[in-house]
Amino acid sequence: MPKRTRAQRIGLGSPVYTASIQRKFALGYPSHLFAGSDVVKGKVVELHHDVGRGYPVAEIKMDGHTFYVPAVMGLQVGQVVEAGLRANPATGNIVPIGTVPEGQSISCVELRPGDGGKLVRGSGAYAEVISHAGDRSIVRLPSKKLKELDSKCFAIIGVIAGSGRPDKPFLKAGKKFHWMKARHRLSTWPRVRGVAMQPVKHPFGGGSGGKLSRPEPVKRTAPPGQKIGLIAAKRTGRRKKT
Repeated sequence: MPKRTRAQRIGLGSPVYTASIQRKFALGYPSHLFAGSDVVKGKVVELHHDVGRGYPVAEIKMDGHTFYVPAVMGLQVGQVVEAGLRANPATGNIVPIGTVPEGQSISCVELRPGDGGKLVRGSGAYAEVISHAGDRSIVRLPSKKLKELDSKCFAIIGVIAGSGRPDKPFLKAGKKFHWMKARHRLSTWPRVRGVAMQPVKHPFGGGSGGKLSRPEPVKRTAPPGQKIGLIAAKRTGRRKKT
């Protein structure tokens, strides 16, 4: 009986392939506290380290409430932050997107008014305000996709800290080993090329020279064992420069 491919093993979704990370803090700001106010001031009490996050978490006390948000670059302990309809669009302040100048970097953006910030929460991530049109605003997400949002949605001014995290090299295999072990990925690491395997172990296996001798795209309706490579690709190859 053939060995199950890597895609089949990962696709099971069992605890063996799921990282169990128990984070300390739930991120988000209670926008109902300042959605109807001009300016509400709070204070950054502490910057915490949270498990599984590549950036510090800022603890903010505002109007008798404590909440946690991703810390942006330049945010300091003891800093006074503003939130509200007329808050100053300065680093760390929580303001409506409709009042943010075009070209300003924002993070922890609300997808819908009142949800506390669901978009742009990764280390080093930021969105850019492109334009305003009535009660709608257009922002460019980190994926370069343009998203139209309600101008009443709040966001934090600034770029989330930890921007250099993906650029740091592992330097040695031991570091990568423990990094993958913490994420329950040792069964799929090191990642061996499919063309270097035997035909019984991978659809790309077999042949000489380590070269794929058939088209790589597969159908959307293909069984899990065959869904390797480009799945239901609309196009392949490099894009022509225009």
